[in-house]
Amino acid sequence: MQIDIPRSLLPTDGRFGSGPAKVRPEALTHLMEHSDVMGTSHRQAPVRNLVRDIQEGLTDLYRLPEGYEVALGNGGSSAFWDLAVFSLIRERSAHGVFGEFTRKFATASAAAPFLSEPRIFESAPGGVAVPGACDADTYCWAQNETSTGAAAPVERVGYGLVLVDATSAAGGIDADISATDAYYFAPQKNFSSDGGLWFAFLSPAAIERAETIRAGGRWIPAFLDLTSAVVNSRQHQTLNTPAIATLLMMAEQIRWMKELGGMEAVAARCAASTSTVYRWAEERDWATPFVRLPEHRSPVVATIDLDEHIDAKQVFSVLRENGIVDVDPYRALNRNQLRIGCYAAVDPDDVEALMACIDHVVERVAH
Repeated sequence: MQIDIPRSLLPTDGRFGSGPAKVRPEALTHLMEHSDVMGTSHRQAPVRNLVRDIQEGLTDLYRLPEGYEVALGNGGSSAFWDLAVFSLIRERSAHGVFGEFTRKFATASAAAPFLSEPRIFESAPGGVAVPGACDADTYCWAQNETSTGAAAPVERVGYGLVLVDATSAAGGIDADISATDAYYFAPQKNFSSDGGLWFAFLSPAAIERAETIRAGGRWIPAFLDLTSAVVNSRQHQTLNTPAIATLLMMAEQIRWMKELGGMEAVAARCAASTSTVYRWAEERDWATPFVRLPEHRSPVVATIDLDEHIDAKQVFSVLRENGIVDVDPYRALNRNQLRIGCYAAVDPDDVEALMACIDHVVERVAH
């Protein structure tokens, strides 16, 4: 079925993916304007100064407590899970599992032959799970579960290290970093860049734990050695060659966020967009927010279930034909659902336009 959405309804930019997410055109312009840095050594001043600017920008944006350091390395958040298994978990971890990504970290810990079986605190998708105090030395969960659109609190738990996966939260949801020992993320979502790098705000306790584990004789691959990453990060570089284009785009996004008014303003922008989506769903009898409790609904990723008489796949297809992309749900959930990324780069006015476009399409495909 050919359905043309009137141009007057279309958003200015049709990218609403939950990751990778929309890259601001200004970031691409910034990349071209600084293309002379591309193809140069990441050990030399131009790239190291770029890394330093990002580290200082993140420190300012999140008001990092005294003693915390901004570390970075290659591989993205998935690599950081393995890095934490080798370098931060001493004997046993505890995991809040409430979606696919929180589960993957727990699975990585369970597979390590040198660690005890992790403690699992689990909620069905659509809920939130934060580990309770137990015999773990490391507590792990996500601030925002990208797969389900559920957001969890950032708080101290137990007496061990607190590791918070902020891949889809950082740059879109504020947090008290002092409540964590490793607040880690990749830059392909709110930071409007590409993937392949991880960043982590590390407490002195996290750095000390990594040094103690390494000194204790545990074999750690160089790529997953947090102490090595910290040493390199202090020199504003990575162990091996980073994607310099990713760094350039991220630096421009951080500059824009600070110009916008910092984390308070950016978080309000994201929350305004998702509030539009949730309000829209609640006003229709064929759409329902997937996350039932309003306090658990993500302010950056909105998930909306559609009634069975509406074929969500058909809706996605028509939207894509009209230039609106990536509003399909996380594949493993297998739900008749919309998943709408409302990250920092997404204009709230475009979210309003998206909802009008979905109404237009549903009126024509519902049966």
